[in-house]
Amino acid sequence: MPNVGKSTLFNCLSNAKAQSANFPFCTIEPNVGVISVPDDRLTRLVELCNPRSVVPATVEIVDIAGLVKGASKGEGLGNKFLANIRETDAILHVLRCFDDDNITHVDGTVDPVRDMEVINYELQIKDLETVEARLAKTEKAAKAGADKTARMQLGVLEAYKAALEQGRPARSVAIEGKEEQRFARELFLLTAKPVMYVCNVDDDSAATGNAYVEAVRRAIAGENAQLLVVAARTESEIAELETYEERREFLESMGLEESGVNRLIRAAYSLLDLQTYFTAGPDEVRAWTFLRGTKAPQAAGIIHTDFEKGFIRAEVIKYDDYVTLGSESAVREAGKMGVEGKEYVVQDGDVMHFRFNV
Repeated sequence: MPNVGKSTLFNCLSNAKAQSANFPFCTIEPNVGVISVPDDRLTRLVELCNPRSVVPATVEIVDIAGLVKGASKGEGLGNKFLANIRETDAILHVLRCFDDDNITHVDGTVDPVRDMEVINYELQIKDLETVEARLAKTEKAAKAGADKTARMQLGVLEAYKAALEQGRPARSVAIEGKEEQRFARELFLLTAKPVMYVCNVDDDSAATGNAYVEAVRRAIAGENAQLLVVAARTESEIAELETYEERREFLESMGLEESGVNRLIRAAYSLLDLQTYFTAGPDEVRAWTFLRGTKAPQAAGIIHTDFEKGFIRAEVIKYDDYVTLGSESAVREAGKMGVEGKEYVVQDGDVMHFRFNV
């Protein structure tokens, strides 16, 4: 929705300064921020290696215009907004969970569950249009009888149609089988994307949440979605503080262990099922992003395609061993470096070297 604190929160997340004002559609063009993922492990490796350069893992967050009731029919910024969502991998849905007479609400009253349902309804309507358009083409091919692919696609489409007509998101449908899952991804349904509801609360509720947050928590209980509580105004004050000590003292005074921005970035990373492995040495310490379950050759290919093509083996140090022993040479001497082949599933926090030959 407009005026729920999206752009304020985005400004805290990113050095980009999105316009933030008290009227709907203040944000028209999407603002993009490439944001470093906070990771204490990277900091520790840098202390041990003292490298010439450091490259953290990043996520790209897009701040887009608020959506209103009727967007699926073109109201507000309608179809443009929906197209911006379609291009993303996940949705951070910011909900207004605070009272403030100075900030208008497009529907006149504060009700985050209603707002959530309005947005979800608009996305579901758009998805239903997509599914029904595809169904019309697929049914003809499936009825011919010989097209196994069409029959498979028909099953997926009918399952989605049934869920959407019942007011459930596409992500609530369990799609079995690799071919079915591949086809489901190709549909680019808006409600199939993983979602996190970000409850924007007042300063006093930053640590504990409030009744609005609990209402949202109850409403999403069966939705397979995450929830995060953030006070965007508090976060904007933290962002203005210059030193780590100032920020830490401010957080302690609020009863918080770390900033909501850090929690949100890490939660977004996790929402996409992403993990991190590291390369570490005197030249560079770098965090590399991979999808959970990735095997060693594919992880090597993230650095360079030649690494995957000519993969021989991976030399793997567990992060805890690296930190405990203090250096790569000490790990080798202690016999703690693993030599792994093509079937090795990379683990979060692995410190890796790849051997390859092209």
